[in-house]
Amino acid sequence: MYFVYILFSKKDSKLYVGCTSNLKTRIKRHNSGYVPATKHRRPLMLIHSENFKAKTEAFNRERFLKSLYGAREKKNILKRYKDIL
Repeated sequence: MYFVYILFSKKDSKLYVGCTSNLKTRIKRHNSGYVPATKHRRPLMLIHSENFKAKTEAFNRERFLKSLYGAREKKNILKRYKDIL
């Protein structure tokens, strides 16, 4: 099983999109500073995740969310997250 996830940085209010086969461990690595892309943006909150059976499906979804077209969807996900808080 593969996961596509979106993290919200409490420091700079920006989003990070990633893909992994072990979501729990990956989030811990992000918040521990082991991931260079998010090292200086901690603390990070998981605001969204999707699971996929195939690795290619997950990476295609990640690529879409990182694209210009995926920005609108990320914005809606963030809005739903903030509405819950």
